[in-house]
Amino acid sequence: MKACLLLQRRFAYVGHKLAKILKEKYGIEEFCGYVYLRSSFEFLKNQKDINYTSLLLDEDIHNCYRQELLDLEYLKNLEKEYGLPNLWPYIAPDRVVMFNMLAREYPYNKPKYNHEEMMRILQVKAKAIIKFLDEERPDFLFASVIGGIGSILLFHIAKSKGIKIILCAETRINDDLTLSEGYKNFSWAEELFDNLTKNNTESKKIREANDYLKKFREYSITYFYAFPNKNRGSRQNQLKWFLPNNFFRSLIWFVKSTFNYFFKKKFLDYCEESPWGFFIDRLKRKTRLLIGFQRLYEPTRPTEDYAFFPLHYEPEISLLMFAPFWTDQINLIRQIAKSLPLHFKLYVKEHPAMLGYRPYNYYRELKKIPNVKLIDPTVSPFDIIRNAKLVTAITSTIGWEAILLKKPVITFGDVSYNKLSSVKHCHDIERLPFLVKEQLEKFNYNESELINFIGAILEESSPINLAEIWGKGVTSEIEKEKLTLLADLIAKKLNLKLPVMINGK
Repeated sequence: MKACLLLQRRFAYVGHKLAKILKEKYGIEEFCGYVYLRSSFEFLKNQKDINYTSLLLDEDIHNCYRQELLDLEYLKNLEKEYGLPNLWPYIAPDRVVMFNMLAREYPYNKPKYNHEEMMRILQVKAKAIIKFLDEERPDFLFASVIGGIGSILLFHIAKSKGIKIILCAETRINDDLTLSEGYKNFSWAEELFDNLTKNNTESKKIREANDYLKKFREYSITYFYAFPNKNRGSRQNQLKWFLPNNFFRSLIWFVKSTFNYFFKKKFLDYCEESPWGFFIDRLKRKTRLLIGFQRLYEPTRPTEDYAFFPLHYEPEISLLMFAPFWTDQINLIRQIAKSLPLHFKLYVKEHPAMLGYRPYNYYRELKKIPNVKLIDPTVSPFDIIRNAKLVTAITSTIGWEAILLKKPVITFGDVSYNKLSSVKHCHDIERLPFLVKEQLEKFNYNESELINFIGAILEESSPINLAEIWGKGVTSEIEKEKLTLLADLIAKKLNLKLPVMINGK
């Protein structure tokens, strides 16, 4: 069996360790990979643990667009074979190509490329990936996340060629991770849930599901390990950066980064962050937080009738891929606000991880909407949810938490909990006022359905917390333990058995 791994940026180090476990425990000998970030590529080329038959570096392919002649006939044929239904869904979610991020940070929004250059970038990557898959012929593709032109092409072309797809998905239940054949749902967990519903049977994990639901309602703890603390946006916290010692350390970092940027030729790779861009953007963000937004916030009133909309983190795949036509959150908030009963307020609260990123004028636009109240981000979202008459969300975890607290929810993006009958998914904005009316007047909550849904997810997941391993880091023993659980989940989907031991070997 041969595995193809999507090894993006810093995940390459984690993905490589996963490959070692798959090799040692399940005997998978052959690996190939699609890699983002040159430093990750160099690490994989120089290591001795896994002999990758081929490694495709996204930045090298990307740089070929400059010499590539635009072939419209080729793109038309590509669109016929792999269109979704056209080719824009491959380009639009790419934050670097469309917005020049990660090279710069939000709210920077100036594309580095024109229309023709974007078409040539897609063209060279499609050609390289098709050739790569035809030559390597992997049995399955594993990826932790899909989000750029290369990774989206790799996913859909591999799927079209009949290659088995295995993707990671955070379940929003504890720290659990599940696997899926698609990036917009929990395919295997949802399939199990559908079978349980059809046969009118209970999940094997019904007791654990009940315990989780009871514990959540008692303690209301968000699932995400890196949830920012409420002091992150305080003025006092920002002033520390401007202290001489801290500012001097940042200046030293800037000089070193600038040196590496030029002498290690990092500027040749399109997704490398420029040190001066980082410095300027961070200075702007710190300045915004120093000035503060307190004058814009209004108090919550538990006794008034209100709906709740949490602002989403952006730019991120939760919007760009799962809700591509709802990325203008200000406009969506306007539509929600005028779809509510006349006396209702719409509470809008910033995502904690976005504090300081959005400019002051963004919130002023929200304040122009008559029935919108901007809520202080330090206010507990659970307090807002408990007193809300309705919760609206694009793909937010807030929507899931509202369901657990028995609240009516309307969603606008593709998200796993759309499977529940109590959730209304808005496809057509003209229908929104009627969905609001239905959820307020005829809300039908189904506790047993929710518990079975949780149980199905628990059956198809393990306590891995890949985000923590990838971003924050854990001890080597815990990392191996968690990645072994992930390898076991993958092996289960591939119907792999442990190698037979002969004479203890």
